[in-house]
Amino acid sequence: MTSKVDEALGYEQARDELIEVVRRLEAGGTTLEESLALWERGEELAKVCRRWLDGARARLDAALAEEDGPEGGADGE
Repeated sequence: MTSKVDEALGYEQARDELIEVVRRLEAGGTTLEESLALWERGEELAKVCRRWLDGARARLDAALAEEDGPEGGADGE
């Protein structure tokens, strides 16, 4: 479950933090507890990014559908 703070993150902020989490995990040198905490944080950040991307896709689809018009084609007038 994402927190209110995570919900307020912009896509770029969440993506940048996720990149840092992945970098730290790949570098190693963390304890099991730290690694688990980083993994969990990464999962939450990935969800934030996914919501942003899904929202952008929905807006794009809506704009394209609006452009096509009720006849199903741009030349249907």
